[in-house]
Amino acid sequence: MTSWDLQEPFQPSASGEFKGVRTFAQQGKHIATIIYQLAAAGLNEKPPVDIGRDDNGPDSIRTKDQVLDYMKGAFAFAHKNIATLTAKNQLDNVKSPFDNGTVPRLMTASFVTAHTFDHYGQMVVYARMNGVVPPASQQAPPPPASKR
Repeated sequence: MTSWDLQEPFQPSASGEFKGVRTFAQQGKHIATIIYQLAAAGLNEKPPVDIGRDDNGPDSIRTKDQVLDYMKGAFAFAHKNIATLTAKNQLDNVKSPFDNGTVPRLMTASFVTAHTFDHYGQMVVYARMNGVVPPASQQAPPPPASKR
């Protein structure tokens, strides 16, 4: 089984208090679930897929491919929402996906990046704990030698 399989998931357990933290795969599912919730609020419609009962996503998503497909779908749905924003409607209030209040429509687009970036940082730590240097952290190759 791989670390993506939710039967044997990777979760930090070294020094420190990590009880109850999300596994790497659960981080991806959580990110996608929040994105679906935000985009649905901005579009004033239901998510096009089952997003589960809470912000951890559906229990049926268990493999690497399923998590990746779920995330790809969430980003596509977010793009659909973002494409509807205009100068005239960006400050219109929509129902909040998180409570009974309202939020500006623009927040349903902008919070996607803020929230995702927070969890990306956690996932980078997980990757580094497993000897993986994420592409964004890798040293750039030297520039090609100039020809004279």
